[in-house]
Amino acid sequence: MTCIIIDDETTARAVVNHLCSQVPELDVIEEFDNAIDAIKFLNQQTIDVAFLDIHMPGFSGIDFVQTLKNPPHIVLTTSDTDYAIEAFEYASIVDYLVKPINLERFEKAIQKIKNVKQSGDQKESVASPTGLNQELYINIDRRLIKLKFDEILLIMAQGDYIDITTATKKHRVHTTLKKIKEKLPETIFLQIHRSYIINFTKIIDIEDNSVLIEKNVVPISRSSRPELMRRLNLV
Repeated sequence: MTCIIIDDETTARAVVNHLCSQVPELDVIEEFDNAIDAIKFLNQQTIDVAFLDIHMPGFSGIDFVQTLKNPPHIVLTTSDTDYAIEAFEYASIVDYLVKPINLERFEKAIQKIKNVKQSGDQKESVASPTGLNQELYINIDRRLIKLKFDEILLIMAQGDYIDITTATKKHRVHTTLKKIKEKLPETIFLQIHRSYIINFTKIIDIEDNSVLIEKNVVPISRSSRPELMRRLNLV
């Protein structure tokens, strides 16, 4: 796997480079002391992994992640534990390593990357979410709560938040419908209205321009109706 190291400290880059040299699968092709130069490089090159410090002058690691349209797999390397929950809101961030980093912990991060890559390679041939793709984690009051995809009934946009409804509870999360949609398997989820995504395996009834999911009546937009009907196993 090709990789780059982004850290404003020379010693920190040297440490990560040495750790990479202990893992035969890794090939360090470039180092950067700032995120801007790394972004310019990635606009021209494709790599597998970026080892990224969070605190850098001018442009932080989180800024870096938010800027890239197609980021590589990212492993954060930092002395700051305060960003751990926020970091995992980004799909591209695979692991969070706190300095000083030992080889055993570093190798675990590399194994996570391998698992994610393998899961991605299999995604197109999988009919339903399996393995690592069975759930997502949501950030509620600095706690990470696991939700299995099969538990989710529907998701509704509420301004800068979304409400995720399960059979037993409703969770309010500070994110957008667009961002959550990117993390959901299309095999069971469908956006049927600008404000609603549903688990269409949970539909009980469809009447006129709405669907019934448990006790929830959800509107169907005219543009979304053809796709919904296409996915249903009609007799």
